[in-house]
Amino acid sequence: MISSDPSPTIAARRSPLSRKGRGLDRNAAPPQPSPLAGEGARRAEEGSAGRTLWLAKKLRKNMTDVEKKLWQNLRAKRFESFKFRRQVPIGNYIVDFVCFEKKLIIELDGSQHEGSTHDAKRDAWLRAEGFTILRFWNNDINAALDGTLLAILEKLK
Repeated sequence: MISSDPSPTIAARRSPLSRKGRGLDRNAAPPQPSPLAGEGARRAEEGSAGRTLWLAKKLRKNMTDVEKKLWQNLRAKRFESFKFRRQVPIGNYIVDFVCFEKKLIIELDGSQHEGSTHDAKRDAWLRAEGFTILRFWNNDINAALDGTLLAILEKLK
């Protein structure tokens, strides 16, 4: 026999909106967690690929002034109709800018990158994947943006 009194499991599935659809119902049960969120479940941020993607998104939101300056010239196919993407995960690394069509990576570096063994290892891996890497100092962008753009254009053609 079907009762008109909803069981607790059905009540938990109710929408948090009030019956009239005007705002939240304060008496509604909180949403139940996914059964997949139990023991042994892993969040995307915990895995290597998930963490790299999360970091790339964070870097896109927090670009440096120099990155913003160059991005204004590269974005939306403004630069000789080449499509560039910014802060892109490739393998375990995140590159500043990449044109996949020409397999060209552009890296902007501050003084903290000078003589970096991590950068050398990273560049070697990216070159083995078939990418060409152009590195510019932040000062190059600030002092001679046009010259930097010409150097990028030479590599693209």
